[in-house]
Amino acid sequence: MRCPSPIPRKVRKAFTLLELSIALMMGMVTGSMVLALFNQQLAFLRIYRAQSFLGEEAPLICTYVSKLVGEADRFRLHDSVADATTGANPRLTASPVIVLNYRQPDGTMRASIMAFENRGSGLALNYYIVPTTGTLGSPQWTISRRPANVQFSVEQGVLRMTITGPAGEQIIYSGTMQQ
Repeated sequence: MRCPSPIPRKVRKAFTLLELSIALMMGMVTGSMVLALFNQQLAFLRIYRAQSFLGEEAPLICTYVSKLVGEADRFRLHDSVADATTGANPRLTASPVIVLNYRQPDGTMRASIMAFENRGSGLALNYYIVPTTGTLGSPQWTISRRPANVQFSVEQGVLRMTITGPAGEQIIYSGTMQQ
């Protein structure tokens, strides 16, 4: 005698509501974790950009300026490059422009200008060599375009340069001329 054949099982072709709910919840949890990691990375990049000025750009500016100031015999502060080239309106208060004078081996003096200014392409700390004849042209080089502000001042006979970075951080460098 033959056993009756078992009743064929019904083949499932779809997911149950519970399975779909679990898959949807896992996808949402994974998505929220990825979004949280992305936001954390953006916050880290903002902090890094602010710190990169302090850690990379500011020390380079200090190196250039301390070399230039350290070799100077005297200096004058001015409010503008135009005043600096003519020698008009020297100041004792914080100023964006400084004229540095250097004694040459033959005994003559040579002048240069450092100016924090906007020449139409945004604010920059520029360096000029003042020609012995003719007019002052374009800057010989740009020291930096990243500071938001640069001020030169004299406190108790010491030249100070205050640099305000793009995130509002402030660094003060002090220096003296050669003796």
